[in-house]
Amino acid sequence: MAAPSGLLWALTPSYGAAANLVFVLRDFIMAFAADHAVLLDRLDEELRVALEPARGLFAKIIGGACVRFPVLSKSEKATRIDRLIESGAWTDAALALIELELPAWQLWRLVYEGGDWLCSLSRQPNLPAELDDSADAAHQVLPLAILSAFIEARRRSSIARESASIVPQLRPAENDIVCCDNFA
Repeated sequence: MAAPSGLLWALTPSYGAAANLVFVLRDFIMAFAADHAVLLDRLDEELRVALEPARGLFAKIIGGACVRFPVLSKSEKATRIDRLIESGAWTDAALALIELELPAWQLWRLVYEGGDWLCSLSRQPNLPAELDDSADAAHQVLPLAILSAFIEARRRSSIARESASIVPQLRPAENDIVCCDNFA
């Protein structure tokens, strides 16, 4: 854990109060992450039982799973998404939402099979399917399948962020050299 800043020390009357504040903030952040996972689960369940896309459903997804949209609400891309939702262009709105919110993810596969749309989003679309860690979802309605895959990709992105902050990154040692030639 990083040391508290000088500002925190100046605002608190004693060291004990500062330490307690740091622990309270850490617990709040952990609780927020757990609440976010529950929120994504609820959105996923709501998408699973939905029969058709609607403005209210898009509003819940934007309010609960989107980080960039509220910040960029006055941008051209966000305005375009609003216009697409208003006009009922659900598939285009779902794809534009992925483009805005998850720029590292791309639509990799979209297949209609057995009455369901199967949607896959990938961060590495050039990898074979067996090696790719794609976000997959299925639904009878195309825009809802895309939105379900979006929720899954958002979940995977938040898990990747959490694991990246927990596991320390190590640099290779500068003095150690390993020979990988086969002299046999």
